[in-house]
Amino acid sequence: MTASPPTVTGIALTARGIHKAFGKHVVLAGVDLTVRSGEIVGIVGENGAGKTTLLRILYGDLRPDKGTVAVGGTLSHCPQHPVLNNALTPSQHLCLFREAYRLRNLDRAHELIDQLVFADHLHAPVKVLSGGTRQRLSLVLALMHDPDVVLLDEPYQGFDWQTYLAFWDLAAARRAAGRTTVVISHLAFDTDRLDTVIQLRHRTAVMTKGADR
Repeated sequence: MTASPPTVTGIALTARGIHKAFGKHVVLAGVDLTVRSGEIVGIVGENGAGKTTLLRILYGDLRPDKGTVAVGGTLSHCPQHPVLNNALTPSQHLCLFREAYRLRNLDRAHELIDQLVFADHLHAPVKVLSGGTRQRLSLVLALMHDPDVVLLDEPYQGFDWQTYLAFWDLAAARRAAGRTTVVISHLAFDTDRLDTVIQLRHRTAVMTKGADR
């Protein structure tokens, strides 16, 4: 994987000729995609279409059999099933990630917490939190260092209506700041909020919205 400095009008993420098979089962066969800086992009497809495999390749957790991925700037990932320590509180998670990201403070994290409305849960062990609250925490951890590109796997699963709307407000604010948000889902909800929609079909990627860009 290579990296280059991001620009608001430039390319945030590209994949070229991505092939991946597990044994004789071919999952991806020549996937190409281009994601521009300052866009909200949806990557959609039915269950089994290869979304999770492509996502893992894009953020470097899985090597393709063939093909290349290039990322402009910093990259973050929010998984479908939050990977959290059940014995720790959200506040303790924030402190750990602050050290990992080498942040001066947690100001941005607390802005996100206020927007997603879960400050009341900051000092409760993760093991007692609802699925939706865990997902909100996972989203804050992925965004608190303001990454240039964030990959979100089914990000609004478990959200209530107000949190769902707050999520899209966050995505719009990132777009206005020149940041890129990629939403991976089995369905494309609110496609009017997306600049580009890329559908995985027959082990390849087809752009169904944004082709004129």
